[in-house]
Amino acid sequence: MRTLRHLPTGLALLLALAACAGSGDAGRSPLPDPVGSWAVESLTTGGRTLHAPAAARVDLGQDEATGNYGCNGFTAEVVLEGTSALTVTPGASTTMACENQEFENAFARLFTGRLTIDRGPDRLTLKTADGSTIAMTSQPPAPDAPLAATEWTVDGLVDGATVSSVPAEAAGRARFTLAPDGAASGSLGCNRFSAKAAVDGSTVTFGPLTTTRMACEGAAGEVERTLTALLGSGPLTWKVQGQNLTLTAPDGKGLTAKGATAAE
Repeated sequence: MRTLRHLPTGLALLLALAACAGSGDAGRSPLPDPVGSWAVESLTTGGRTLHAPAAARVDLGQDEATGNYGCNGFTAEVVLEGTSALTVTPGASTTMACENQEFENAFARLFTGRLTIDRGPDRLTLKTADGSTIAMTSQPPAPDAPLAATEWTVDGLVDGATVSSVPAEAAGRARFTLAPDGAASGSLGCNRFSAKAAVDGSTVTFGPLTTTRMACEGAAGEVERTLTALLGSGPLTWKVQGQNLTLTAPDGKGLTAKGATAAE
């Protein structure tokens, strides 16, 4: 750095420090505007960290927010105080019984009232008066798993607005894969099955199921009978969010499943 001649030593030092600070700021990424789409990563509350389901997010506007607690959707009114704080008044939300209900309840409890904002590159943290936090990122979420070539493990049974977890003694036993050529195969929870599946836009229709013929009792048998009826009921609406699949019949019955690539 050049010597600043003809200036008092103290003033020259102050100018030099200011120049260095300015050059450092120029290389930093600008802090994000709170308004935008944010994927929720985790909550901290009561001395615990709760990791978010893939679907948890907040779409923050100037005077409203919409989002997903992880399973249930919600709306809220928002009043922004510049980029330092916001006040949230919860609005409507869906009321499905969800697998990760503890996270859902905690998120709903924290995302209300006055929240201070801490910004970082590609990050936003909302803090409540008691120090609990909602950590979010603007990084794009992982892409949705493909319907085909993914092994889907059934983890919930849908009946209208209610989603019930698969009974513990049957958990992980019902799974299926749709091949790119339309062949479907897997387990109904007890017996293995195969069928043809035709995908047409947002619907998938399973043809007649060919199954093994073991006698199935208890929870596994109940899950199998439910899935057999569902897959044979006609066109099912399918929806994938991240690694989560929902198949729903016109009468509101359906299933939820977690995905892993067939290679895994």
